[in-house]
Amino acid sequence: MQRSDGWSVTLGVDVGGTFTDIVRWDGRRLSVGKTSSTDDQSEAVLLGAGRLVRDQKDALLVHGTTVATNALLERAGSRVALVTDPGFEDLIEIGRQDRPSLYDHDVLRPEPLVPRARRMSTVPGSDLDADIVAVVLIDSYREPRGERDLVGHITDAVGMPAIASADVSREFREYERLSTTVLTAYLQPIVSRYLQRLEREVAATVADRLLVMASNGGLIPAQQAATNAAAILLSGPAGGVMAAAAYGEALGHGTVISFDMGGTSTDVCRVTGGAPEVTYERQIEGYVCRLPSVAIHTVGAGGGSVGWVDSGGALRVGPRSAGAIPGPASYQRGGTEPAVTDADLVVGRLSPDLPLADGLYLDRSAAESALASVGARVGLGPAETAAGMIQVVETHMDRAIRRVSVEEGFDPAGAALVAFGGAGGMHASPLARRLGMGTVLVPPHAGVLSALGLLLSPPRLDTARTVFVDPDEIERLRRTAAEMETQITDDFRAAVGTDPDRILHVVDLRYSGQAHETSIPFDRGEDAAGLTSRFHAAHRVRNGFDRPDDQVEVVTMRVSAIGRPALRLSDLPGHVPSADPSLGVRPVIIDGEEDEAGVWARAGLQPGVELTGPAIVVDGHSTTWVDRGARAQVHDSGTLVIDHG
Repeated sequence: MQRSDGWSVTLGVDVGGTFTDIVRWDGRRLSVGKTSSTDDQSEAVLLGAGRLVRDQKDALLVHGTTVATNALLERAGSRVALVTDPGFEDLIEIGRQDRPSLYDHDVLRPEPLVPRARRMSTVPGSDLDADIVAVVLIDSYREPRGERDLVGHITDAVGMPAIASADVSREFREYERLSTTVLTAYLQPIVSRYLQRLEREVAATVADRLLVMASNGGLIPAQQAATNAAAILLSGPAGGVMAAAAYGEALGHGTVISFDMGGTSTDVCRVTGGAPEVTYERQIEGYVCRLPSVAIHTVGAGGGSVGWVDSGGALRVGPRSAGAIPGPASYQRGGTEPAVTDADLVVGRLSPDLPLADGLYLDRSAAESALASVGARVGLGPAETAAGMIQVVETHMDRAIRRVSVEEGFDPAGAALVAFGGAGGMHASPLARRLGMGTVLVPPHAGVLSALGLLLSPPRLDTARTVFVDPDEIERLRRTAAEMETQITDDFRAAVGTDPDRILHVVDLRYSGQAHETSIPFDRGEDAAGLTSRFHAAHRVRNGFDRPDDQVEVVTMRVSAIGRPALRLSDLPGHVPSADPSLGVRPVIIDGEEDEAGVWARAGLQPGVELTGPAIVVDGHSTTWVDRGARAQVHDSGTLVIDHG
């Protein structure tokens, strides 16, 4: 059965630190699966996809990957040389002269990705000890021809690949553009090798075409991701945010906070009006990346996060993770240190009798032994240590949610928490309670929701151009927007093969003299007064004040071309119970007290059924904990709606 999007089967494959998640959609039925992640991500991708695909004809594979992120974290990128204007060779090291932590003199900025010996203002010779050259001329955001000519000369005469900053970012601020271009060059060879190899293997086995999730929440062809590697630094977590946005909108929640707790980390993001917050500059491992990305905040707190005791005798959790191998102690794969999964097992949120993803059974005695070894250092027994670890890790996640809400002028109490990932449902209910959030949504297939989000994400291309105009020059803005729209439509058609469904315009504005901008949507039909009025309002929400009598300037025009996703939530069939829901009761520990919780099979729960906590709802890939006193109701879509009112 070939669908209207041209594909008979669409696969979403998202690689995490512990598991690789797979979702298959054939136009009628959704199938899901998990497999353990592998050092070479392509092995898990092909193994997992192969389990759900019988014939790759007319099949599309959409991939969320952490290859770029891991290469940066592990400092495993390429040897980059930098060619720039005379006097700017050390700009990559000088930066903006700010400190990562103002009052902590032990915190240092990361080492530059280009050492001093490979920074130059002249064309390098053929003896250059580098893999790739980043070319960043200071004024190329205005006129890129000189930079592109230099790239061509280096490629032809020196025989080395080179990247022009104007092809990465056409925005002013030379340091940010330089940092982004160097990041792209640093990551490009390893990302390119991975995606080119994967694309060949995918075409030979499971699918005709490969698309990759970009940091902006949209899909791009694998060839484009290989060229612009920095654009996929947040490829993995972006899919989950897109799914959380879709479920929040479908269930009538104007603002949600996505809460994705996996094996190694937790990712949170604010979503308003069905669209995730997008930022146009962020730091990743201390390196500035000036490319559009979903505004995700990540903390090292996942199911595999290891518990330990610091030099002051305090119980700590993470950011180090046990990963998939050896994994938490209860995995029985050689791990001996206690992880959050071990703590959840000992307090009763998980069971040794029910398998986790990939048919993995947990060993309670191994978990207790690991917890006892750490607890002995702080005078606690295994159960007390488990409860303490859970309290510590939930405090980390509490702070993360406040980072994307309270610190940006939004009250989390007015939002629903959308919980997913293998461990998200186990911690969302108590976390929402401590934040004053009345509602938690746990979508169906929560354990693989990031992979499902890949199918819910549209193809997307972005472009930006610094303009520096007064809002009164509205006609010039309209002309610029029209020119950019024409170009990105052509680029989208060439990359995706279809016309975009819609075009978005965004402008960055600031008060004259400000060092930062505020981004707002741009309507080509509105006048200058309407544009500046909306800027004042947005500035007031984000920063707590506005200055309506001050001069305003438009700094950058941004245009996005967005296509049609492979799947919409409305395409999915409603929830149909398929099993006996009751699995008995289980002893649990809540706030240091012993209690009992009803255990329910999610597949058997009828829409409209209400459960009162403490309760545990299990499926093949995730577990949901309903805190004591909370109520959970099954929505027609299969979503668990947990009410703390």
